[in-house]
Amino acid sequence: MTLAWISLIALGVVVVLSCTNRVHPGFLAIALAFLIGMVIAPAYGVQLQLRRDILSGFPVDLFLTLTGVSLLFTQAHLNGTLDRVSHAAVKLCRGNVGLIPWMFFVLSAAFATAGAGNIAAAALMAPTAMAIASKARIPGTLMTLLVGHGSIAGALSPISPTGLIAERQMTDIGLAGHASVMFGHNLLINVVVAIVAFVLFGGMRLFTRRYDAEVPVEEARFEARHWATLAVIAGLLLSTLFLDVDVGMGAFVCAVLLALTGIADDTDAIKQMPWSVILMVCGVNVLTALLRHRDIGGTSLFADLIVRVASAESAPAILGFVSAVVSVYSSTSGVVLPAFLPMVKDVAERLPDSDPLGLALAVIVAGHLVDSSPLSTIGALCVASAGAEENRRALFTTTLLWGLGMSVVGALWCWVLYG
Repeated sequence: MTLAWISLIALGVVVVLSCTNRVHPGFLAIALAFLIGMVIAPAYGVQLQLRRDILSGFPVDLFLTLTGVSLLFTQAHLNGTLDRVSHAAVKLCRGNVGLIPWMFFVLSAAFATAGAGNIAAAALMAPTAMAIASKARIPGTLMTLLVGHGSIAGALSPISPTGLIAERQMTDIGLAGHASVMFGHNLLINVVVAIVAFVLFGGMRLFTRRYDAEVPVEEARFEARHWATLAVIAGLLLSTLFLDVDVGMGAFVCAVLLALTGIADDTDAIKQMPWSVILMVCGVNVLTALLRHRDIGGTSLFADLIVRVASAESAPAILGFVSAVVSVYSSTSGVVLPAFLPMVKDVAERLPDSDPLGLALAVIVAGHLVDSSPLSTIGALCVASAGAEENRRALFTTTLLWGLGMSVVGALWCWVLYG
């Protein structure tokens, strides 16, 4: 067995165990990278250095960016700013039940786009959305899917954690500068499937009903600290977009400013940050960087396997379907993107008529589309937040079938648009 096969099998082990076992995929990937590089490779006559060839695969810049952005938005959540924004938005619906699911779709997409990211947006929105769904008699499946696909719709914002991960991977394979394209394609397909979900699960008849939400005054009133938090976040967005400020470093400055002025606490925020996802992304990157090493050849082997069963026209659909199926059971940003995007360059080289950007978009768009499944974090947050009167088993089954169905929808979308 060659080193290429061993490295590819190791990546497969990480993917499978991320779906079936509680072991942390990032830590597992680092351990396997070390064993392959420092124990197995020498037996094949390949001498690698720990720092130069293995530890260099840890994406320090990405780690700092994800940490800074996550810290800022966790602070904004804990000091109540984001909750007040959601309550104010629901009031804009003026009691029209049919508008409420769409308001949560927009809010979820807006929070994700602004930098919170898809998982954080779902975590922020799901409890309130599912509680209001219960009170307003909105079908749980309908609200779950609109919150889920709203969160996913904003996932690939150039300043969101997942968007930053995707852009880093795209840069590594020579496809830098397509952040807006990724965001636009992902947004479009999630809007389309959200409309389909709204119609299929009884959304149209909700327009004939009314619901007047009752929110405690202390949970709805904006105070000076909330306005200040929003101003700081707006300043980060504007400086990132127009002054070319690094979003991660800018987020650290904003987070420290909020902490120093007492507007938001950073101690509790650090405890509640999504460390597991951050370390998962960075850990899997260590292993996939080793696969790309010229003396290992794991990515080249994967490309050869894809080329055997695909043509230039069918490759996007195949890559999209595989990415989607894996994503149903594991982390899209933590496992799917770091595992499959590095393979795109090699696949494109072996299929001369294929479009590298189309192949990359297939992995990114199809991989995200299934994340409303309850086996993914976003869908799970909504199912867990369902009201006591909701049949959670039925909700779980319906949303799982929807998520699995999205793998087929994503593959077809990739075949039509990128094939």
